[in-house]
Amino acid sequence: MSCWHRSVAVAWLAATSLAGTVVAAAQERPEAESFPARSIRIVVPFPAGGPSDVLARLIGQKMTEDWNQPVVIENRPGANTVLGAQAVVKAPPDGYTLLMAIDSTLTMNQYLYRTPPYDPFNDFAPVTLVAKTLQLLMVNAESDVKTVGDLVAKAKAAPGKLNFGAGTITTRLTGYLFNKAAGVNTVLVPYNGSAEVTQGLLTKSVDFTFDGPSAAASLIQAGKFRVLAKFDDRPFPPAPDAPAIGTVVKGLDEISVWLGLVAPKGTNAAIVEKLQREVAKVLADPAIKAKADAAGLFPVTTTPKEFDAFIRKEAERWQKVVQETGMRYD
Repeated sequence: MSCWHRSVAVAWLAATSLAGTVVAAAQERPEAESFPARSIRIVVPFPAGGPSDVLARLIGQKMTEDWNQPVVIENRPGANTVLGAQAVVKAPPDGYTLLMAIDSTLTMNQYLYRTPPYDPFNDFAPVTLVAKTLQLLMVNAESDVKTVGDLVAKAKAAPGKLNFGAGTITTRLTGYLFNKAAGVNTVLVPYNGSAEVTQGLLTKSVDFTFDGPSAAASLIQAGKFRVLAKFDDRPFPPAPDAPAIGTVVKGLDEISVWLGLVAPKGTNAAIVEKLQREVAKVLADPAIKAKADAAGLFPVTTTPKEFDAFIRKEAERWQKVVQETGMRYD
């Protein structure tokens, strides 16, 4: 083939490719422009009252006002968020069904099942990170444990006798890391979400808990719960003197339970972008941000691409920890 013919062929291929891109973009735009034309469902894989439920309702209420379409929150707890995740995987990829995923949904479950029930990297379209909650180490205020040092000393004096409540994979693994770093043996009591964890500590069914403050906020403020430590150095006004865990237990790094919105794989990219922009707008609203901050949820948003990269990085981080524990769910 002559140089002239090769040039013509290359130009023709480029033009065809460009035309295809333009046509695809044109097809996406009308669908995105009319979105949403009916109600949106946000599946929360936990019972009502926990961090993911609280934030989903804050977002959903404002989206309803902005778009004049109802946003319905559907609680589907169970099987370590698998039930909720599977419901969204099977939903039509049209932007009308979203999952309020917790970190374990996208970065840990695939290592906890020999045959993972879904693929977090390939079954979802990331929309945006929405929050990094503040994880706390708490005891009932009537406990004789006043500090983390007291807790460690008590646990060392009675190996295997103290128990802790945790309602997510992340907080359960936090307990493993705490035991390892502090050199103690305390026993996990698993709960199905923050509301149950809070009730367990309130009734003294457990000696201490690892959890975010959303379900326990009123009890902390009322002096019913004592915060021994927080798992990063962000301020938490209801417990201003609580130390960062790394300053009192050497070897424990920052651990944050995070939340993010994802859609089924194949959802129109323009609709994903529209959803991301709306959620970012909602979480930037001063009134909503204040409510979320007060619950220890701390809103943060990303682009879909940034969220995808974040999910993959976090999955790499937690794979080793899950493997060390030998934790399995099948």
